[in-house]
Amino acid sequence: MWCTVLDDQLIGPFILEGRLTGDAYLRFLQEELPRLLEDVPLNKLGRMYFQHDGTPHSSREVRNFLNSRFPGRWIGRSGPHNWPARSPDLSPLDYCVWGWMKELVHSAKVVTRDELLGRILDAADHIRNSQRKLRATRAVHNRAAACVAAGGGIFENQL
Repeated sequence: MWCTVLDDQLIGPFILEGRLTGDAYLRFLQEELPRLLEDVPLNKLGRMYFQHDGTPHSSREVRNFLNSRFPGRWIGRSGPHNWPARSPDLSPLDYCVWGWMKELVHSAKVVTRDELLGRILDAADHIRNSQRKLRATRAVHNRAAACVAAGGGIFENQL
């Protein structure tokens, strides 16, 4: 599953079917991502940074695509701005959205895959229509400042 937070907007989720390989992720970036971002104003698209998690689907082709689509504006392993593969304390998806979505999806037992996917989409709609996400995106600045103040070390106790 792919999802992002851009300012006050939750974009996605997009269900990536099958095993996530470099080729599959590249197809997603080339074919689906433009569709998912089509409602984002051009001035915002030109300034936004793409935070890439750097997992095994980070093939050379994926990095080349990100370099051409987001020149100097993507964050991830072997990118212009390095980012550890596991840095959940600075990603609004990790410290807010995924937990919130999981809480909504699993509020009752899920039996089938179709039911799970439906609940995920419903949870995303709920989050999109809530004001809570605004606090999550604003928290990035506070979290980044705390991380810098801690010299890149543990900073959650300072929040």
